[in-house]
Amino acid sequence: MGTRVGARIGARAAVLGGAAALALPLVVAGGGAAQAAASCNLTTGPYQRQVEQFLGRPVDGKQSAADCTAIRSFQASHGITPTQGHAGPLTWRIMNTMLAQRAAGSTPNRAGDCPTDRGRIACVDLTRQLSWIQDGATLTYGPVPVRTGKDGTETRTGPKKIYYRSIDHWSTLYNVSMPYAQFFDGGIAFHSTTKSMWNPPGSGGCVNMRPADAKAYWNLLGKGEDVHVYGRKPGT
Repeated sequence: MGTRVGARIGARAAVLGGAAALALPLVVAGGGAAQAAASCNLTTGPYQRQVEQFLGRPVDGKQSAADCTAIRSFQASHGITPTQGHAGPLTWRIMNTMLAQRAAGSTPNRAGDCPTDRGRIACVDLTRQLSWIQDGATLTYGPVPVRTGKDGTETRTGPKKIYYRSIDHWSTLYNVSMPYAQFFDGGIAFHSTTKSMWNPPGSGGCVNMRPADAKAYWNLLGKGEDVHVYGRKPGT
């Protein structure tokens, strides 16, 4: 109980922290020129201009070696394959999701899609791949990026409740660790992962979270508390 109370006291600062994390640069440095030349796709992609603008590159709509290196770096940092620097549909879809996440700022529920009449509730917006905790209309934690179910194993929508918690959970189905697991819909749970939140195609249905966010959810939520899942993940 003491851990949860302490976490709630620090939640106001966490609101700003979650929003700030979404605004950080999302590209890592690229490889050397020889490596880029050997593996880059120098064909202009269908989303060339959009990708150039997202990455802060000169926007001319034409692929260059420097464009390719920057795109490959972005793809590599988020596990997007093939990692060849091509400005294709999947790369742009992920960038577009990031832009929607950043636009949410500190008011992720401005459209009112997550209920505000149930007290504390964990909201999951599949469309923007965002989650946050609110108490009534007051934002308590987040919003933070999440990684939800892929096509065929989508995270199911609707009102849910946390019914089981396991801090050091091990999945016998997937043979993987699921730290800070909080189950709210059959085998679907919030839990920590080391993968990028933007790693395609997605999870087996669970709401994957960064370790710090999954730990915060563990401290802020409890058995019997509400979860609301809505929207549709891009690509499903």
